[in-house]
Amino acid sequence: MKKIYLAVLCAALAPPLAAEPVNIQPDVAAVTVPTPQGPVDIARVQDNAHELSGEWARTSRPCPNFCIQPMVPAPGVTPVGEIEMLGFLQDPAVVVIDSRVEPDFLGGAIPGAVNMPYTQAADRLGELGCEPDFEGFDCTGAEVKSAALYCNGPWCGQSPTAARRMIEAGFPAEKIFYYRGGMQVWRMLGLTVVMPPKG
Repeated sequence: MKKIYLAVLCAALAPPLAAEPVNIQPDVAAVTVPTPQGPVDIARVQDNAHELSGEWARTSRPCPNFCIQPMVPAPGVTPVGEIEMLGFLQDPAVVVIDSRVEPDFLGGAIPGAVNMPYTQAADRLGELGCEPDFEGFDCTGAEVKSAALYCNGPWCGQSPTAARRMIEAGFPAEKIFYYRGGMQVWRMLGLTVVMPPKG
């Protein structure tokens, strides 16, 4: 009986087993990206038991308005995933755009993303290097940056709408990248989310 008691006591006092590391890729634990508030390390939540909860755990939203979005929201737009988004966040030639309305953006965003709500995207192409002209914008210059758009998730139509409006205003479709997974998949993977300061 003493041996069983001693074994239980030793097990209770033993240090907990270390959790397996949760890297982004086998040899990448974190990626540092510039933001207006200073550099931010994007990593994954290290708790191996971490689960989504609340709004982000919902799997079913009524369609319309929350219909599953196509992988390519407009001809010429390139779909991308998380690894590409991490690269874009470090590339000065690409602007990562959060296409959601401001309240959603302020509730948590990808570090380094610029909030350009889908309702404003076609009017703010000057921020990407385009020049205004009589019919919209001239986006043919070498200084025009690419845009990587995201919103709430595969059921969110804000980024697809922004992409189509940008193209109609003169922005080249081949300079638009679409992260369809958006905040829901970003959070599902346990990647860093920041709370942006109010504008």
